Amino acid sequence: MSSYAAGFACLVGRPNAGKSTLTNALVGQKVAITSSKPQTTRHTIRGIVTTAASQLILVDTPGLHKPRTLLGQRLNDLVRQALLEVDVVGFCLPADQRIGPGDQFIAAELTELRKVRRRPVVAIATKTDRVDRQRLAEHLIAIDRLGEWSDIVPCSAVAGEQVDVVARVLSSHLPSSAGPLYPDGVLTDEPEAVMIAELVREAALEGVRDELPHSLAVVVEEMQPRPNRAEDRPMLDIRVNVFVERTSQKAIVIGKGGSRLREVGSNARRGIEALLGQPVFLDLHVKVAKDWQRDPKQLQRLGF
Repeated sequence: MSSYAAGFACLVGRPNAGKSTLTNALVGQKVAITSSKPQTTRHTIRGIVTTAASQLILVDTPGLHKPRTLLGQRLNDLVRQALLEVDVVGFCLPADQRIGPGDQFIAAELTELRKVRRRPVVAIATKTDRVDRQRLAEHLIAIDRLGEWSDIVPCSAVAGEQVDVVARVLSSHLPSSAGPLYPDGVLTDEPEAVMIAELVREAALEGVRDELPHSLAVVVEEMQPRPNRAEDRPMLDIRVNVFVERTSQKAIVIGKGGSRLREVGSNARRGIEALLGQPVFLDLHVKVAKDWQRDPKQLQRLGF
């Protein structure tokens, strides 16, 4: 009988390469926020895929990019740190976009990483459901020419195509282990407050203009069970602050007569209730923290 394998895998790629969607598809449940806006992931969220033969622990990172702010630099540092600590790297390259400077930048970083630590890198052609076979073939050839990869795997997280192959290939590069590193049934080790903040952030980003994603930070101020509720009818009160950088952005998040904020609240609440398995009352407040992305003190206060 072959030995058990367990370890950490990191998905990297330029912003919006499909990393979070793939993480969720591999785990089989939503653990990473997804959005059509690039640059939405800010925490290294671990998704855990346990089988009879292996345990694959996924570290989802922000997209590696050329930073323009202190926050951007810190997000890149987070990615590099994660790369040094994992057993295998999955490099996501969306099939519906040609390989560009962003991909070349990451490929060069991964080549450097392999010099420091012999890490296997699996190139993953994501979003294959968006292209025809001819375009996919061209994309796979371009990926092959981009660098030296341990494997190349095409997949579509949305259509559920080849997701099991991605899991198998990544797991094949994990070290042997006496057993799983996390108990069976655990899907993520993120604290609940972090996941709640991420769900609020995802809801706030939905359908707004491009200037908001970088400027939005969410902090869960308090969570407590509502007193004097019947045991079979619990309610959790959650107070959340949404921080933006400018007054004009505050108006966007709140919307006319508070309409948008109410929508954000009800969308986020559905996700939070599904996560926690109980009814919640979500108390949202939008605040301005001027230029927080460039201010080290404010970055620290907001958890970066």
